[in-house]
Amino acid sequence: MTELAAEPAEGVAEPPAEPSLPLLELAEPVPEPVVDDRGLAAAVAALGSATGPVAIDAERASGYRYGQRCYLVQLRREGAGTFLVDPIPCADLSTLDAALADAEWVLHAASQDLPCLAELGLRPRRLFDTELAARLAGYERVGLATMVERVLGHRIDKGSSSADWSQRPLTPGLLRYAALDVEVLVELRDHLAEVLEQQGKTEWARQEFAAIVDAPPATPRAEPWRRTSGIHRIRTPRQLAAVRALWERRDELARTRDIAPGRVLPDSAIVDAVLRWPKTQDALAALPVYGGRANKRRIALWFGALESALALPDTELPSSTGPNDGLPPPAHRWQERDPAAAARLAAARAAVNALATRYEIPVENLVEPAAIRRLAWSPPEPLTDEAVVEALRAAGARPWQVELVAEALAGALRSAASAE
Repeated sequence: MTELAAEPAEGVAEPPAEPSLPLLELAEPVPEPVVDDRGLAAAVAALGSATGPVAIDAERASGYRYGQRCYLVQLRREGAGTFLVDPIPCADLSTLDAALADAEWVLHAASQDLPCLAELGLRPRRLFDTELAARLAGYERVGLATMVERVLGHRIDKGSSSADWSQRPLTPGLLRYAALDVEVLVELRDHLAEVLEQQGKTEWARQEFAAIVDAPPATPRAEPWRRTSGIHRIRTPRQLAAVRALWERRDELARTRDIAPGRVLPDSAIVDAVLRWPKTQDALAALPVYGGRANKRRIALWFGALESALALPDTELPSSTGPNDGLPPPAHRWQERDPAAAARLAAARAAVNALATRYEIPVENLVEPAAIRRLAWSPPEPLTDEAVVEALRAAGARPWQVELVAEALAGALRSAASAE
């Protein structure tokens, strides 16, 4: 079993932000982007011969372009300095990956960047995620700028965080911003590693980082259109079919033109059109967004989507519940459908919340909320500690999580069951 912290973790002091904190500056001039094989070879040689962890960040243009493609990779390592690699001309970074195979990679919110880095051939073998480390250490606000302020005493200008990183050439300001993102990442890593060691959470963090490295690629959603913002306002299968039709035509257009779907047609406009369901193209064009110059030219496309949904036979309409993903129904429906399960869920959540408070870890990092819902909805029989351990392991819980929560979770479920 994993050795647990003998006592609850000491609280992490988070002093109020100082308005006079100095602005973070680069240790060296802003490097020129790596844009060809020669430059890439030089970066590989320098980073590969350097020592210690390597700080890595990636910039995407998800608010401007279709998908999550990487448009800039930033790397910094002691003895090598900072490199800004342009993955448009340098699309295969496998040589860089090989050079860094033995290094610990330091990223902030790694799960956001690792998929697009993997598309370039970059995959860590060892990882330190400073955002996740900060969560485990008990920090409430874990954004990179906030952590650099709180821990290292510098301000970071985050004004370019939502910039269009697909533009070329990248402006000097954007390049400077990108280089700053890896300037102090290793220093932040060292501080957080020390805090985790003091709190007895080093092994917990190691297991979490290893789980990120070993995680398989995410499975594409069966019905991604169901994530349309505002879809909770849609009530009937016919309306759902219209949302699906509009979403699919928008997605095809966005993919073909390499434009972020929301810039083609906002989710709010999809839901608005379905709720109002105009009977003519002119009536649709009179709605907000649809009367704009670009969408007015596409009005036949959008109106055709509504018409196709209207023409569907009832047997082809989408279900109101969505595909069966193995999860129980939404928790807000439990009291009506199964009061006993609702009581078990309340007891389980209370037990886990108490542990999360005791060890100053967010509940979602202590145990996957979906695992709690599955256990409360369909608890194992007999409801033993060992059975709960196996259920948590099957749900992907790490050893430290299982050891910390299994006994309390099993006890809470049994207590709720005995009160039925």
